[in-house]
Amino acid sequence: MRVKHVPAAPDDLAFVADAQRAVPLVPDSQDDCCARLLERTDLVARDDAATWLTFLRGLGLVERGPSGYSRVRREPDTEFLREAFLAGVFGAEDVLGVLRDADRPLTAAETFERVRDAIPEWERHKNPNTWTDIWTQTVTNELDWLVRLGLADRVDGGYVVAEAD
Repeated sequence: MRVKHVPAAPDDLAFVADAQRAVPLVPDSQDDCCARLLERTDLVARDDAATWLTFLRGLGLVERGPSGYSRVRREPDTEFLREAFLAGVFGAEDVLGVLRDADRPLTAAETFERVRDAIPEWERHKNPNTWTDIWTQTVTNELDWLVRLGLADRVDGGYVVAEAD
């Protein structure tokens, strides 16, 4: 499953583990899981908690079953998060590929322009007047996650692929 909802990257990857731990091991409803995320993290809006719950599911850190959402017993270390992000977030591999192919740092808007054709048509029809704004923000969030995960760097007001260690 690939998710398209990508929250803003946290200041520290430890937040991912905190958010994951806020989700119960015993399945519970989306409303209750969102309430727990709000109580146990610094998230303040229910929509943000719902986005994080979906995002954690895309990373394979949370499961959704017939009884609700539950935490997966898995440690979200950096290497796991890198792989899970690229595999579980719609467009993340495309965004990273655009950076790899670029010969200079790209802004979020330039990166969006290079991946916009990969965005499904139904997404454009769902929000015909705002889809470009929504997806430019999504690409921006993905770029910031790539930086936080050590897969990209910010350089000269843009983004580049991180150099291998």
